[in-house]
Order: sequence, then structure tokens, then C-alpha cells
Amino acid sequence: MTGRRRTAFPRPFPFLIGTAVAGALLLSGCGVLPGGPGGSGEPVTVMTWAPDQVDDVDAVTMPGVPAMARTYARWINEQGGIRGRELRVITCDERDTAAGAERCARQAVDRGVAAVVGSYSRHGQSAIPVLESGGIPYIGGYGASDEEFRSYLSYPVNGGQSALLAGHGRQLADGCERVSLVRPDSIGGARMPQLLNTGLLAAHRPESTDILAPEHATSYDEQAARALKRAGGNCVAAVLGPRTETFFDSFRRLEPEGERVRISSVLGSVSQPLINRTGGRKSPFEGAYVTGWYPDAGDARWNEMREVIRKHAFGDNRIDPDDTGVQTTWIAYTVLRAVVGTIGDDTVTANKVTSSLNRGTEVDTGGLTPVLRWRFKDLLGTSPYPRIVNAEVTFQVVREGRLTAQKKGFVDVAEALSDARRTAG
Repeated sequence: MTGRRRTAFPRPFPFLIGTAVAGALLLSGCGVLPGGPGGSGEPVTVMTWAPDQVDDVDAVTMPGVPAMARTYARWINEQGGIRGRELRVITCDERDTAAGAERCARQAVDRGVAAVVGSYSRHGQSAIPVLESGGIPYIGGYGASDEEFRSYLSYPVNGGQSALLAGHGRQLADGCERVSLVRPDSIGGARMPQLLNTGLLAAHRPESTDILAPEHATSYDEQAARALKRAGGNCVAAVLGPRTETFFDSFRRLEPEGERVRISSVLGSVSQPLINRTGGRKSPFEGAYVTGWYPDAGDARWNEMREVIRKHAFGDNRIDPDDTGVQTTWIAYTVLRAVVGTIGDDTVTANKVTSSLNRGTEVDTGGLTPVLRWRFKDLLGTSPYPRIVNAEVTFQVVREGRLTAQKKGFVDVAEALSDARRTAG
């Protein structure tokens, strides 16, 4: 399915002009990937949002997410669309703000999109209620907000940070006598020790040492010194999002010469692009354990996505196939394609997409996740994440500057998530 086929939607402009227009639309904050006439059904219009142009130094940027959505649309439309239907992608820059997320959600409702697909936002509390009011399903968001795992119109493709932490405890239990956890001093951070400890306690390891850290510090020397003091040849895990790099810079500087403490984290705090940026094989993350949602970036199951990027992204350097946001967007659009394929009449609406998902449409992602399905009995059903249907994670390790599989296959942490909730209660 990676071969180039004759397009069913001839482009109305020469190649260079069309590419420039697409880029200008994305930079403007909200745009639509245009397509020409063709296909046997009405076009399918969806939205993908993510922060791109931001003002706050602590803001997250994910420009690869909307860029991947556009690339997917070019690829699928060149093959004739989804069952003859042209895929149109509207993009919106939510700027990593609550107001921006709400603005993008209102635009999705106003434009009557069939779904919001493969997006990233930390501000689900602002965006998801707007989508609910308009009856718009949210398919395969990154998993950066709790609302994605609670809303009846959300269809997540991974288990979010909760699954990563529950799995991380399992991963560390095999090789660590004791674990120090460095985590944010915040409401969200307060849940982390319980999730990590479920995996440790299941393997008869002691609970982790909880080390709180400010969310927006420029140095973590105090926390690094505490972690080193308690390490004693054991393991130090840090889950600080974008500040994880800052912590491990402090940690490695204070680490005694000739002593190498095992460090670890989860995807979202550590990624292949981060490892590349911080020195590759000489990165401070060399040897680190990392828990992820999907197979490692070098796995052959990503080959189709890589080929699509190579042929249809036109050298767009915002799209890094090693980036988890790009990977999640690919999976989310795989879900959309499967769902649209079940809708027999010409018009694909939000209500029909939701009905197909709720009826139990199965989505085979080519082994990048387990087969996905969102019937009531498929849901984990555990507060505060009742919408999780994929509670499986992967164990990875940084070797020679690359995230590689530490353990083959997926590890199911559904029981650990349930245990964490019972313990919290």
C-alpha cells in the first residue's frame, strides 16, 4: 500500500504553488488541505490541531502533528481517497493555550467536521466540552489530557501517561532493587507514585522514593543530589515532561566520576528526537530504560508510514517519523480510514462516525497497537480513565543512541491500572 498510484483528485495548481499555499495555510494557524473534484462520495472533512506558533517559553510545540495529517491526506487521496471519498484536513494551531484549544474546537463544530483526528493538546478541559456540545468525536489524540480518557466522545489509541507509569514500574522491577521517582510537584504529579508503585510492588520491590520537583525550574541540582544520595547503585526515574532533559543534565553533572546510575523515564519525557538533540550515543540518556506505547521507531511495522512521509511530505522537516506525536497521528488516521470504510452512504457525518465506533468497528493498525475497538465491553472502565481500550505498553532501552526494544511485544498493564485506582480509593 506504499506504492504511488495515479491520483483521483487532480491538483488545480502547479506543484510549487500548491505546496506554498499549504505551508501558508498552516502558518496562519488554521487551514484546509485542498483537493480537486473526484471520487464516488462526498468529501470527508476532519480537523487536526496541535500547538505550533507559541509565545510561552515553557509551551509545547508539535508542528509535526498537523503536518503528518496533511501528508496522510495527500497519500490517501492519490490512491483515490477513502472508498472513493476525498479526505480534507483542516488544521488549527491551538498554541498550547486553553483559549487556543477552545478556539480550535469551536471551529471544528462550526465547520461541521466528521471528527477531530490525531491531535495534541494539554487543554482538554477547554476543548473536549465544546466538541461534546457539537457531537464531534475525538479520535486518537496524543493522550496529553485526562479528558481524553473520560469523554464519551473520545476514542484514544493509547493508554496515556497512566499506562506508561504503570508499565514503567513493571519494567524497572526486573533490574532495580530500589527506585527514586523525580516528578512534578503538581496535582497531576501526585498520581505518579501510585501508578509506578503498582508495578514495583507486584514484583515484590519496595515502593519508590518520591522526590518532588518544581515544574518550570532551570536547574534541578537539589533534586539530583537527593536522587544520587538515595540511588546507592539502584535506579532513578524522572518524569518531568520537557524539563526531564534539564533534570538529567543536573544529575549527570553531579554524578561521581566512574559511577553510572541507571536512569529511566517514559515517552513524552524522553523521545528519540531528544536523544538525537542531546548527543545521540553520547547523550546523557544512553543506557536509559524507557516505557512507550508503540514499537520502537526502528521497527519494521513503521515502514509504511516512513514510505508515505518520504514520498508525500515533500521534504517537510517538521515531520520526524521517530516522534511519538507523528506516530500517534498516523495511527489515528488509520482508525479514521477503517471507520469511514464502514459507512455505506455518501455523506460521512460526525454522528455516523460515532455510531460506527460505538458499534465496535475493529481497527487493525498493522501491529503498531493491539486491534482497537471501542464497544462498552472493550473499555477499561476504571475511573479516572474509563475510555482506555489499549492498556498495552512496550519496554525500550537506549542503545548506541537509539531507542530499541528491551523486551519483544507488548505488556498489558490493565490490571495495574485497576490496582492503582483501588489503592487510591
